[in-house]
Amino acid sequence: MNPRIEYFAPCTLGLELALRGEIDDLGASWSKEQRGGVSFGGDRRIGYLANMWLRTAIRVQEKLFQGRVRDDKELYALVQRIDWSKYMTVSHTLAVDASVRDSGITHSQYAALKVKDAVVDQFRDREGKRPNVDTSEPDLPIKLVIIRNIATIYRNMSGDSLHKRGWRPIQVKSPLNEATAAGLLIMSGWDRESPIVDPMCGSGTFLIEAACMATGRAPGRLRMFAFETWPDLDVPLWAQIRADEQEQIRGELPFSIEGADRHPGALAIARKAASAAGVSDLIRFTETDARDFHPAVAPAHVVVNPPYGERVGEGEELLESWTALGNFLHNNCRGAIAHVLCGNPDLPRQLGLRSSRRMPVMNGPIDCRWLRYEIDRERKLRRK
Repeated sequence: MNPRIEYFAPCTLGLELALRGEIDDLGASWSKEQRGGVSFGGDRRIGYLANMWLRTAIRVQEKLFQGRVRDDKELYALVQRIDWSKYMTVSHTLAVDASVRDSGITHSQYAALKVKDAVVDQFRDREGKRPNVDTSEPDLPIKLVIIRNIATIYRNMSGDSLHKRGWRPIQVKSPLNEATAAGLLIMSGWDRESPIVDPMCGSGTFLIEAACMATGRAPGRLRMFAFETWPDLDVPLWAQIRADEQEQIRGELPFSIEGADRHPGALAIARKAASAAGVSDLIRFTETDARDFHPAVAPAHVVVNPPYGERVGEGEELLESWTALGNFLHNNCRGAIAHVLCGNPDLPRQLGLRSSRRMPVMNGPIDCRWLRYEIDRERKLRRK
């Protein structure tokens, strides 16, 4: 196995430190944070492990080649220097995704087209046949990045975004991306051994991610990856990684994971997703407003993504939701650490608490803060 492969794992802005910690824990030989992701190095095993185990990454890309290009002709020549028969056959499909910035080549779609032409022309010249393009489910997804005339070509090992764990087939209203939720859990400092609660759990993303983390379930255990169809797949190594993941799963937890929501439809989706993830017996869901929610066990940690006016909840109802959340924190969580995701700086004052830390993070297109609150054990009960 090549011990000097370079990888890049993009992530949600604000989660780079959490992702780098995950990568280091996997045993990468080196890692480096960048805006929106982490570069790292290692052998083929690290690449496979990263796809299976990284909870915060969006995908894992293997770097194939890098060089200077000033125009489309130089880009075409650069791509042709790669022996593409190492990475696909003429019967495989491909697709190219490109991004360009501050370069002689200014159009990303045109750059992607030139890369595609260089690849298929190489096969036509050698074998007399051209591989086809499949933009929806390509066997070989290629990523091109050109910054200041430096072109880097990756192959996307993951295929579909890694936030697609395989346990949520339904797109729900105002979802919290699974990879973002996992990154926020890591940033919260939750030890995976203490009671955790989400009083506005919606479709249950925080809680399901927490249960999978605590039981040692890999985020990639239920899905397929693009590299599994590649000619250079190390079948025994990949089979061993999957087998190792199965062996270490914990069946039970000595602490509680609880959630509540007032919308029965959201809870139905949450329960179905928890069942698909294999953790339905580990999470207690309750249909109730946060104001009236009383966890069976006093939480040590609270994580919550309440509405903040961008997707669901507007006006007076929005303020009432935050007041209800404040009541829950004051009356049920003394001594706990709470983390609240917010994309509206005016709403946290409804909680009646002072944050001890404000961590910037993006939730989709929304600029948010991951707010940390240390709930005073002696704080008096708040009126409802």
